[in-house]
Amino acid sequence: MYGPKDHGWIEAVVGPMFSGKSEELIRRITRARIARQKVQVFKHGIDDRYAVDHVVSHNGKRTEATKVLTAEEIYKNIEPDTFVVAIDEVQFFDAGIVDLCIRLADEGRRVIAAGLDQDFKGEPFGPTPALMSAAEFVDKIQAICIKCGNPATRTQRLINGSPASYHDPIILVGATESYEARCRKCHEVPGK
Repeated sequence: MYGPKDHGWIEAVVGPMFSGKSEELIRRITRARIARQKVQVFKHGIDDRYAVDHVVSHNGKRTEATKVLTAEEIYKNIEPDTFVVAIDEVQFFDAGIVDLCIRLADEGRRVIAAGLDQDFKGEPFGPTPALMSAAEFVDKIQAICIKCGNPATRTQRLINGSPASYHDPIILVGATESYEARCRKCHEVPGK
């Protein structure tokens, strides 16, 4: 992706689980490195599914990352000559992540943030919607519905093979054992 030549910008890569968000983030990071741009990658510490110190896609692609818990931690770790700041699992961060991304873009940096735009209930997830609004570029990518094969825009949480209840906690880190990609028609949230 090529952006403005005289200032920074924000790219948001969003969608449901299994849509390739982390894979797309890694692809953009790789291209920036090929272009000899200084890149720093951050991931939220709650996501320890595949590795603590790497962003890892469901298909096994990976890139080294710094584990952080807050937006402020990211800012404290940014090196002066970094041009590209990549952030995975942006939905897990506090609302300050949006202000941080804006601040970094205002400093002339390229910010690439990837994450879920909806929680398992199909509702806006954390700071992602506000980040999408602040971004110059938004790519909402789809997965494939595990039930019918249509484009999937929702994340179905499963508890013992059945859809999770509307009243279950929002955050539950997991992969194929706990989640499926679903289209609007096949997505179920008992109690909603």
